[in-house]
Amino acid sequence: MIGEKILSFARELYPINRSLTGIGVRETLSRIKYHLPDLRLLEAPSGVGALDWTIPDEWEISEAYIESADGQRIIDFSNHNLHVVSYSSPIDVTLSLHELQQHLHSIPDKPDAIPYVTSYYADRWGFCMTHRQREGLRDGSYRAVINSRKFKGVMNYAELVIPGASTEEVLLSTYVCHPSMANNETSGPAVLTFLGKWLLEQPRRLTYRIVFAPETIGAIHYISQNLNHLKQRVVAGFNISCVGDDRNYSFVSSRKGATLADRVAEHVLPQLSSSYVRHSFLERQSDERQYGSVLVDLPFVALSRTKYGCYDEYHTSLDDFSVVTATGLEGGFNMVAQCITALELNRTLVATTLCEPQLGKRGLYPTLGGGKVSSSVEALLNVLEYCDGSEDLLAVAERCKLSITEAAQAASLLERHELLREIATPLRK
Repeated sequence: MIGEKILSFARELYPINRSLTGIGVRETLSRIKYHLPDLRLLEAPSGVGALDWTIPDEWEISEAYIESADGQRIIDFSNHNLHVVSYSSPIDVTLSLHELQQHLHSIPDKPDAIPYVTSYYADRWGFCMTHRQREGLRDGSYRAVINSRKFKGVMNYAELVIPGASTEEVLLSTYVCHPSMANNETSGPAVLTFLGKWLLEQPRRLTYRIVFAPETIGAIHYISQNLNHLKQRVVAGFNISCVGDDRNYSFVSSRKGATLADRVAEHVLPQLSSSYVRHSFLERQSDERQYGSVLVDLPFVALSRTKYGCYDEYHTSLDDFSVVTATGLEGGFNMVAQCITALELNRTLVATTLCEPQLGKRGLYPTLGGGKVSSSVEALLNVLEYCDGSEDLLAVAERCKLSITEAAQAASLLERHELLREIATPLRK
């Protein structure tokens, strides 16, 4: 059921023409805010520095097309917003096919796909089309029109902070700059919106910070504004991208691969698929590049169903709702929710008695001896044995070959009988 709700919202977001800046980003954030009323809509003016970068001018486009000499529209931006190179400069010119070819983009080995092409930081113009269309062009003159403009405006982004009992934070991030592609990146904002709604209904030990921003420059600006806070508070972070297909589960590890976020992903994903893929930080491509970069160094990984760049439809018009499904989105939602649950359950505990306690008198052990103890009793004994205060419950679960949920249930029962007690330790050491 949750998958169908997320799919409906993804279909709502899909047609919006998004780029780094502009009305498409604002409309997307407005639709997210409808579901998350406390979402803070923020902006950064064009030309403002963001670490080594600069917020770009705002880009606006109203129409774009290529027309043959007889007035036939060859391609039209109104039919698919991937037809125009994002951030194209305005143009109205008649040129030969040879001249036009210098401004066309297609993919020879994907003849029916319109590619996704951008030119954010250099002035140029261009069109994208299927290679089959391109091969069908005949010699002659063509009129190319792009009604666009760049101007001093703003870059929009948004955040939602959902407080918990602790000031330790989990950072959840996705990006809102990609136009009509269903998996990359309509699925991320859609899934994270419904995760935010779910989190608001849960009892929370940790605080959650959810960020919707344009990729790269949005994350860099957000870090530049919040770095000290993030470094002090964030215990784990997840970039949510390409979480709508049914094919697999995967994550991109942190820079050194040993943070709490890595450990949680490595614990949860094998429970979802035995064929899950752990990608090295060397394969990073999304905002884990910024949150996990060398001098920022947050405990941050990227979560995906099939990782960006690892499926055939990636960055093309073929990335549609034949790729993204309700069950795929539900799987993406559950993957992130289970990672959050693991973090919520994770604590550090220590035993309170010397030697093995007598569980029988507490009703925790069979009083008739000689047989094999049940798996639940074995879990109690093993969790008790490894809770020495030096490792957290996630590590204990791994040692005992239990899920974090099973280990937490055993620990709670032992706590009730005063055989374990929690000790205060920061999650991010």
